[in-house]
Amino acid sequence: MSVSFSSLARAAYCPRQLYYARKEEDWSRPDESKRRQQLCHRYNTLHEQDAAALRSEPIDVEPHVYLDRVESLSTRAYWPAIAEPSQTAVFVEGRDCHGRITKVLEPDTQDLCDHPLPTLASPGKPPETGVWEPQSVRAVAAAYALSWERERPIEYALVEYPAYGVVRTVTLTTRRAATYRRVLRTVRSMDGPPPRVDDDRCHSCRYRDRCGVKTRSLASLLGF
Repeated sequence: MSVSFSSLARAAYCPRQLYYARKEEDWSRPDESKRRQQLCHRYNTLHEQDAAALRSEPIDVEPHVYLDRVESLSTRAYWPAIAEPSQTAVFVEGRDCHGRITKVLEPDTQDLCDHPLPTLASPGKPPETGVWEPQSVRAVAAAYALSWERERPIEYALVEYPAYGVVRTVTLTTRRAATYRRVLRTVRSMDGPPPRVDDDRCHSCRYRDRCGVKTRSLASLLGF
C-alpha cells in the first residue's frame, strides 16, 4: 500500500490525529497557512520590498529580520534554483509513498549536490536547529519517492519555512531513514484508533475534544 506524504507527516506528529483525519476525510488547511507556504515562490520579490510593504505579508518575524535572512539565503549554492525553480508542485510516486513536492531542483541548476533536490515548504515555525520530525519524515519520503522515479540515489532534501525566511538541509541519515520506516509501518498497520498521546501537542489539534485527552500547557507547542 502506497502511503501519502501527508499521512506520514501526520502520523509522525500523532498517529491518533491521522486516524481522525482519515475517519472524517479531513485534509483541509487554513487559508493563512497556504498564504505563508506560498511565500516560498516569491523570495525574489520579497527580497526587494521595503519594511512597510513586508508588514502586509504573512511573515512571522520583523521585516528587517526577514530581509537579513533572505539576504543570507541568497548566498547559498541552491539560491538561484530555489528562488526561480523550473519545476513546482511535482507529484511523485515511489515504491512505498507518494505525494506532491513543492519544488524539484535539478543538478544543473544548483551546486549543493549532483542529484535532483526535492524541497518542501512548511507554513510553520522552524526549530532552533534542524527540522521538526513530521517534516523530516515527509522530506525523507519525498526523497525516496523521487529517487524511485528517477532511478538514482538522493542524499539530501530541503525544508523551507518561508514565513521565517529559513531553509534547512535534511540529510538522509540512517537514523532518519529508520524513523521514516517506523512511521510507515505505523500507518500501514493502523486498523483502529492508536493510543492517546496526551501531551502538549494536543492543544493545537482540531480533534482534541473527541479524542478524550487532557490538554496541557501551550509552552512547548511545536509549529506544524
